[in-house]
Amino acid sequence: MTTLLLIRHGENDMVVDRLAGRLPGIHLNDQGREQAQRIIRMLEGIPIKAVYSSPLERSLETARLLADARNLPISVSHPLVEVDYGEWQGCTYEELKLLPLWEKVLGEPENSGFPGGETFTAVQQRACTEIRHIASWYNKDDVVACYTHGDIIRLSLAFFLNMPMVCFHSFVINTGSVTVLYFDQDHHPFVVHTNLTEKLALKPVV
Repeated sequence: MTTLLLIRHGENDMVVDRLAGRLPGIHLNDQGREQAQRIIRMLEGIPIKAVYSSPLERSLETARLLADARNLPISVSHPLVEVDYGEWQGCTYEELKLLPLWEKVLGEPENSGFPGGETFTAVQQRACTEIRHIASWYNKDDVVACYTHGDIIRLSLAFFLNMPMVCFHSFVINTGSVTVLYFDQDHHPFVVHTNLTEKLALKPVV
């Protein structure tokens, strides 16, 4: 099949202390724009067949630099959009930690959802289904960049590694990082790299 680069968008001013969710108008800050440029440098020499992105501004802005550099269009993928955090959207993490649901989100995500938003199970299903679909549309030597969000990448890693969902909290996925998934001819996923911010190799050593 193909190699997918799961790329988290660059930094923005809400990322440190607030849950931005799907709020409109969240743009990259100076650090985020530098991270987007760094991704281009990381991928020098790697042929990119296509670029996909979540529809949110911070993801599209990060993807745009690579797409323009490679003269490729951006395909907007709604299943790669950020989690719908419902009523939690825009809240500070300090506020959220005081809520009774916070501990359940940390300890039992498979049985948790957000008030007025999505469940973790629904998020994981729609993201991983989309990742498999994208991988199936390309040839085995193709490399596809998919710009998305931290929790989408973490939940996908837990799924493709056959880990309990609660383990997704243990993955560190920084802004401006690249995670590499390779799908072999039998559609089996290999997690080649996670959270890379430097040069990368694409395929596992076998």
